[in-house]
Amino acid sequence: MHNLTGFRSGYFFYFRLMNEHAVLSVVFFGTPEFASSQLDAVVRAGFQVKAVVTATDKPSGRGRLLSSSAVKQFALQSGIPVLQPFSLRDEEFLSTLKKIGADVFVVVAFRMLPEAVWRIPPKGTFNLHASLLPDYRGAAPINHAIINGETTTGLTTFFIDAQIDAGAIIQKKELKIGPSETAGELHSRMMAEGRLLVVQTLQLIADGRAIALPQPPSGTGKEYRNAPKIFRDDCRINWQQSAKNIFNHIRGLSPYPGAFTNLHSSAAAVTELKIFKASLTHESYETPIGTLVFPQKNRVLVSLEKTSLELLEIQASGKKPMNAPDFFRGLQKDAGWFVV
Repeated sequence: MHNLTGFRSGYFFYFRLMNEHAVLSVVFFGTPEFASSQLDAVVRAGFQVKAVVTATDKPSGRGRLLSSSAVKQFALQSGIPVLQPFSLRDEEFLSTLKKIGADVFVVVAFRMLPEAVWRIPPKGTFNLHASLLPDYRGAAPINHAIINGETTTGLTTFFIDAQIDAGAIIQKKELKIGPSETAGELHSRMMAEGRLLVVQTLQLIADGRAIALPQPPSGTGKEYRNAPKIFRDDCRINWQQSAKNIFNHIRGLSPYPGAFTNLHSSAAAVTELKIFKASLTHESYETPIGTLVFPQKNRVLVSLEKTSLELLEIQASGKKPMNAPDFFRGLQKDAGWFVV
């Protein structure tokens, strides 16, 4: 039902923020690099991580070899037992969690926990969420905040309850979003900022000073936005929108999953084009919306209503990411290129 890997000694505590007399024991739930960075912070701060729970190994690459999550890789290197249940409701898994006897569960970038799991630890289960709750509840808060043109976001730790991302808030950290910042760049900053917030939250719980405040209900004077999972259709660029909305859409999906469009011309077959970076311009051309314009040798623009958008970094289907001018260099510029 799950894999269990034994302990090895050798933690390195390069910052010790916690009270030496209030050592909490932890089970950590997470899967991607964002989560493994937080796990590293918890270990380095001196908390006793008794086990991690992460996704099962998945086939990847051309050889379809099994690949371990970033959290599992870190746990194995640190001698932390690893649990990889196929089902979070599995009786053997639940029994193992109870026998571990951790004080608190920490959840970062993991799937929804059933009540049978989050109710186990005596000091509760808390989650690190990449928004200022109750704004942007859901699976993709970083992407949606940028897509919607927000200038401020943040991180929140909260106690998990029966509703998704709706539990009582422990701590918040506000972050500004740069005017041209991509989702990937914001993700990296949040990964770094989250380390301290998770450790501080654990310290508050260890010291008995964690004051959790209920989230305000909707309809109390502010409309809160949601951040649902992003699907392929959400990534298609609508060139009829305003230049600002298109710009935000591109950077909110960069580098993953990537905003895309279809590239056409009279001289080549239609190809799918991902756009990772672009910039707003004040240049306007008397050409239909979506027409590619080449005003100088090293510039590629998409004509929009009363303005244009400059393409900087793109990826054609089956090709590697590259600078837009490099992609179009050598191609027939008067072939009537356009995107739709």
